[in-house]
Amino acid sequence: MEAGERELCARKNFLDGCNCPQSVVRAFDDVLQEHDIDPVTAMRLASPFGGGMGRMREVCGAVSGMLMILGLVEGYTDPADDQHKAELYAHVQELADKFRQEHGTIICRELLGKGEGSEAPTPEARTQAYYHARPCAEFCATAARILGEYLEQ
Repeated sequence: MEAGERELCARKNFLDGCNCPQSVVRAFDDVLQEHDIDPVTAMRLASPFGGGMGRMREVCGAVSGMLMILGLVEGYTDPADDQHKAELYAHVQELADKFRQEHGTIICRELLGKGEGSEAPTPEARTQAYYHARPCAEFCATAARILGEYLEQ
């Protein structure tokens, strides 16, 4: 799947009710399959990172989802492999910087114009007003496109 298709898929996933990291992760179902990860497991793994980590409004969930897939593709398993770790972290920073260049930050509360602190853990109802007020579908699309373009290189 091309980066543009992933972008559309991530946006649709969010509008269909997935949280931000799930929306991005599911835009890479083919990559999940290549690494023997079933979509249900991926959805579960991504689920706590919504709302900037459980509605604490920290790192944007779309960015977290992007980096989860990066870890699946390029992650390390040997804790002593400092070179691999450094290469991965350099790619993390590169992708995060690209997102930051487009949206000004990777912090959920800043993206949404919210103040400091966590919000109630109960998610808001997904209504038309919710989708109208939330730019999250765009953030999911951006994260999927950035990672898709990176993986195409």
